[in-house]
Amino acid sequence: MTTNTALFASMIDTYNDMAYTHEYIWGFIYNHNVYMAHTDSKVMPYVCKLDKASRGAGYALRFCPNTDQKLYLMPKAEVVCSEDYFNNMVENSKYNNGEIFEKIVTERYGQTWEKDNVPFTKGGDITVDGVAYQIKFQKATFCNEKSLANLTK
Repeated sequence: MTTNTALFASMIDTYNDMAYTHEYIWGFIYNHNVYMAHTDSKVMPYVCKLDKASRGAGYALRFCPNTDQKLYLMPKAEVVCSEDYFNNMVENSKYNNGEIFEKIVTERYGQTWEKDNVPFTKGGDITVDGVAYQIKFQKATFCNEKSLANLTK
């Protein structure tokens, strides 16, 4: 096992040890549509990657799915909206892609979305039928080495 492979596995394990929920709604664009896929944390090694973090924070755990990873999620996925609709929503708001995806998903479940900063250790982004989910859109960062080190002190 290479050092990066070990670090990748360790970061996923540490993140999951501290996470409030292990249920996810993954968002991604494929063939001009925005999809959401419901899974648990067991898919993280298959859809996430290790990447350089910014500002000297070591490595980061990110959800940046390539085509194969999107196809891996597809059996659990459904279309949420068109890519054009999504891009229009982003362009006409002060929120980023992840926040707009979270808003669309929340409203799809008949709930009112409000931007919050609840840490992943304290709650999910949405609760549906009593199940808390974290919502992640493509290019999302889960954590970096520095933040995990601070949380495990």
